[in-house]
Amino acid sequence: MSEHRTIVEWQKQGEFSYEAYSRAHSIDFGHGVRVAGNAAAGNIPKTVAWIPGADPEQQFVASLSSCHMLWFLHLASDMKFVVERYVDEASGVLAKNAEGKLAMTRITLRPVVTFSGARPTPEQFAQLHEKTHERCFIANSAKSEVVLEPHIA
Repeated sequence: MSEHRTIVEWQKQGEFSYEAYSRAHSIDFGHGVRVAGNAAAGNIPKTVAWIPGADPEQQFVASLSSCHMLWFLHLASDMKFVVERYVDEASGVLAKNAEGKLAMTRITLRPVVTFSGARPTPEQFAQLHEKTHERCFIANSAKSEVVLEPHIA
């Protein structure tokens, strides 16, 4: 077991009413890594200035994509495949779930992987992503449907 911490911080600036308060905040991951956070632009009242920052929905998609990538690299390395580049244009759908609650209902991962040297067969590549998905603890923690659309570059 391991524990992972972040510090999410928001501070009032000006009036505190729904129509006026800023949604901008910071997320401190430690080790000098700090990210600007905000609500999704579409969720901020027009009376509040939007400030750049990663919204929670993007962060959720990114954590799942990153976890999948790290497991993929691990397993590809174990199989002696040399990965030169891995790019995933992941996306997530925020919608009402079966209980009628807003949730990230579907995450689609679209990794494009470039190999040097021996490349996996299409079957090996598909199996590699299946094994990766099984080991991704973020995917194992989420209720969302996860769709894999991998490609070899």
